[in-house]
Amino acid sequence: MQFSMTEHGFQGDLPFGKIEVSAKDEHGFRPFQLLVSSIAVCSGGVLRNILEKMRMPATHISIEVKEVQRNENEANRIENIHLHFILEGEKIQEAKLPRVFELVKSNCSMVQSVIQSIDVHETYEVK
Repeated sequence: MQFSMTEHGFQGDLPFGKIEVSAKDEHGFRPFQLLVSSIAVCSGGVLRNILEKMRMPATHISIEVKEVQRNENEANRIENIHLHFILEGEKIQEAKLPRVFELVKSNCSMVQSVIQSIDVHETYEVK
């Protein structure tokens, strides 16, 4: 990865393509959005794999970031993220989901990277 300064932030050259990062929404992705996105999507990918291994495949998973709490007194750092998962799949057994989400939290590298500093809270529903 390589990042270069632009007029409004930085541009990253990544294997999949370029990404614009800026402190302002109108000029690119904000750093906190990328951090929260990484945590959400990593969790979703791990969730998908665990459900498949448990023979409860999801036909669709949606992830809504319900809340991001930031502390203005400490450089606006992220302290809490609430992710809400909407799961679809005929074989998903709701009784097993608390254990599934424990496994998600312990196996998602992004959650594990921030576990000492950001509280990541998951809720879910099955449709």
